[in-house]
Amino acid sequence: MQLSKNRLLRLLALLFAFSLVAAACGGGDDDDVAETETETTEDMADGEDMAEEDMAEEDMAEGEPEEEAGGLSQDVIEQASEEEEMEEDEEMMEFDRSTIEGIFEEATFRRAQIVERITAHIESGEWGVGDDNVLRGPEGFMIDLNECPEDWSNTEGITDNEIRIGQTGPQSGTLALYGNARLGWQTYLEHVNADGGVAGRNVVMKSYDDAYVAAQTIEFVDELIENDNVFAIHTLGSPNTLAVYDTLNAECIPQPFVWTGHPAWGDPEVHPWTTGSILSYSTESVLWGNWIKENLADELPVVVAGLVMDNDFGLAYELGFEEYAHNNPDVVSEFVPVRHDPASPTITNEITTIAANDPDVYISMTAGNACLLAIQEVAASGLKEEISAAFTSSVCKAPASWISPAGDDGDGWLIVGGGLKDTTDPALIGSDAFIDFIIESLEANDLDPTISMFGNGYMLGYPYVEALRIAAELPASANNPAGLNRANFILAVRAIDIHHPIFLDGITFAMNGNADAFPIEGTDFSQYDSSTHSWIVSNVIDVNGASGNCVWDKDNGGCS
Repeated sequence: MQLSKNRLLRLLALLFAFSLVAAACGGGDDDDVAETETETTEDMADGEDMAEEDMAEEDMAEGEPEEEAGGLSQDVIEQASEEEEMEEDEEMMEFDRSTIEGIFEEATFRRAQIVERITAHIESGEWGVGDDNVLRGPEGFMIDLNECPEDWSNTEGITDNEIRIGQTGPQSGTLALYGNARLGWQTYLEHVNADGGVAGRNVVMKSYDDAYVAAQTIEFVDELIENDNVFAIHTLGSPNTLAVYDTLNAECIPQPFVWTGHPAWGDPEVHPWTTGSILSYSTESVLWGNWIKENLADELPVVVAGLVMDNDFGLAYELGFEEYAHNNPDVVSEFVPVRHDPASPTITNEITTIAANDPDVYISMTAGNACLLAIQEVAASGLKEEISAAFTSSVCKAPASWISPAGDDGDGWLIVGGGLKDTTDPALIGSDAFIDFIIESLEANDLDPTISMFGNGYMLGYPYVEALRIAAELPASANNPAGLNRANFILAVRAIDIHHPIFLDGITFAMNGNADAFPIEGTDFSQYDSSTHSWIVSNVIDVNGASGNCVWDKDNGGCS
């Protein structure tokens, strides 16, 4: 029996990982061999190397690690951590990522590959919008457009001159710094528009300040739909996105690359219009546990305490680590979550409670101002001197915002950083072409490049523009016109496979319909050095395509 390419690549993803920065495997379909695969992968997928295929089937028969709903399973992560580095894709090595020209050349090449792949499936009648008005895509991905509102427009928000997208996020309140990302995103759009835009149209963004209040998000999303008539909508924050994703999916409005790692965005069947953009918090939780198991072996089992933001965001972390602790009593003897009010200006009482429980490991399961406050309070309480390890969350990675102001108190803190580069990292400035491009663009638009969140706007905007460009080149299908429209856009999103230059090399940014709903399934393990104001990367792993989907149970929490 011949292995399908998708199953083969899943097997390869489990067999190969990264002890240092490595390159991505890529995803695909049963009958489609991507040009970027290595020769060995092509031979195996085509059945030309039967000996290796037989060995792979034997391994599969012995039992492939099960997917974990909403993130990577413990078994997959442990295998990935133990395996050797995989070599860079030879074809992609032809592009010079040390120059911005090389990065953009590679982007053009990858877009062409994706367009070619999708076009072949549309022309064969497998994908696209059929005569039955059902959109079909990779690995069983499907949206019944007959269920969209009667007044739904496939081209809403697109004029002869522009593409209007909507955005909500905090520009005030305790998480206001995250709102600076929109300014970085808009700066990137200025570059895109100056270079011809997308299909000759400028991409413009309409933003609202929801202050990280879900009720405000609902109000502004209604405004974006009813009055601003946008093409697609972007949201920031787990509670905010959860508050509107039912509505946006019912309205058939694209909501890709939301800025939150909640596992609920891995739901291509019930919420096909919504996707994430960063590492799942469920995966991050397991990675914390895996680090503890590997690095504190002489102290196991340990008591772990977590400062948890008391909302959907923090509770996703709490549930994820609680599950890990339950499954690994030999690693975690007790997990003590202490919740804090997201709007509270202080967390002194909560850290005092945590210290009283005498933990061995501390984890910040929070965001915004609490990131910095936790570092300061953990030091002030004396807890830092007593514990074996202290973690801050991936969303607290920006040094200039969340850790450098703490001075030496931040030294030695750990992070499962999601593979994201920081645009203020001194180690990258002058040596990373895309970081330098961001800094130059920000300075040209009178924005301070020392503010990390401006750089994060490029993280959000880059794949958005790539997906728009891919959609603009797609052919007509039976019941859908050629070019940029909502159906083609979400098809491009669900088939995306790019090199995202603000992530570390070796971190894949790809999705594959119903089989892979998470664009990021890799991370760095890093430790903060206060003397250099940098995260020092000790390890990078990536297991693209190995996360299980997640239908989120809002009432009880958790994936189903």
